[in-house]
Amino acid sequence: MMEFPGDLKYQPTHEWAKIEGDVATVGISAHAQDQLGEIVFVELPSVGDSLEKGAVAANVESSKAVGEVVTPFTGEITAVNENLEDEPEVVNSSPYGDGWIFKIKLSNPSETDGLLDAAGYQGTL
Repeated sequence: MMEFPGDLKYQPTHEWAKIEGDVATVGISAHAQDQLGEIVFVELPSVGDSLEKGAVAANVESSKAVGEVVTPFTGEITAVNENLEDEPEVVNSSPYGDGWIFKIKLSNPSETDGLLDAAGYQGTL
């Protein structure tokens, strides 16, 4: 059975967010990477990009499909995981750790209220 860390928030579209102050680290869930299969390429956003909640922030490509990474928040991209350019498979091996995709500074912290906890997310699978 897959684990879903309880300190994270989730979207039904399979993104997770770790919120620290007004910055959130975002990645895709273990379920999402499992469904995609072996990740071969991650198209990252650019630092400084301003995104609206629900916008496609990144694309994760596998041998089977391309998955869109939808930002759970409105805000500005403050960091991207450049290691994924050379080692996209880290999303598979460490989806909640080294496989994070981007960090975003929240313009509207109340947007976190609409996210699911681990149990709620498991209920959507």
